[in-house]
Amino acid sequence: MPELADLKALFINTSLKRKPSESHTKLLMNASGNIMVEQGVSVEHLHMLSHQIPPGVYPDMTEHGWDKDDWPDIWKMVLAADILVIGTPLWLGEESSVCRILIERLYGMSGKLNDKGQSVFYGKVAGCVVTGNEDGIKHAAMTIGYAMSHLGYTIPPQADCGWIGEAGPGPSYGDEKDDGSLVGFDNEFTQRNTTIMTWNLMHLARMLKNAGGYSNQGNDRNAWKAGARFGFENPEYRS
Repeated sequence: MPELADLKALFINTSLKRKPSESHTKLLMNASGNIMVEQGVSVEHLHMLSHQIPPGVYPDMTEHGWDKDDWPDIWKMVLAADILVIGTPLWLGEESSVCRILIERLYGMSGKLNDKGQSVFYGKVAGCVVTGNEDGIKHAAMTIGYAMSHLGYTIPPQADCGWIGEAGPGPSYGDEKDDGSLVGFDNEFTQRNTTIMTWNLMHLARMLKNAGGYSNQGNDRNAWKAGARFGFENPEYRS
């Protein structure tokens, strides 16, 4: 069993619910977070709408016309985490508008580099938790997973999980049934995928931390700016 106690995970909930206690997505995020806690991982949860985080693609939007921006403090939490898990509900088959704001704010930090000249997100892993009704889990996971990979996060195998109800209006994940049980909690597919995602995030975070992240051969942006081309040949100069 690998030692995981030095790993840090951050779960960010992009629910449209103003109060964290009303979020259905939070319940499934908690299931993943609890597995990590049991393995000694340091876990923090953050509810986006509990903070003032305006849209934008700059590190501090108070420098661009907004009166308040909590993102600079939240960024410190993101930077400290080895594992980032984004949770979102589905609306019209898409991730929430708050989730898009989070991704855009993360993108606003993509110019920052680590001490190897790589994206500051290198050596970190990411996954996502999706809940809702009808359809859209795989679509939202595809969108979020691509965005995280593009920024520099490493995405482990099967790094998404979720639960959706039947087509049309109906109960949400964690709603109480007439018999007192909770909707979705008995879904083995959701249980299995949540467990696999959680463990794969921990496994890959452990591997990357042990390795000191990635080698910077070929991905050192400072070296590229200084003229290194790492074997790339400009086709314009080929005979």
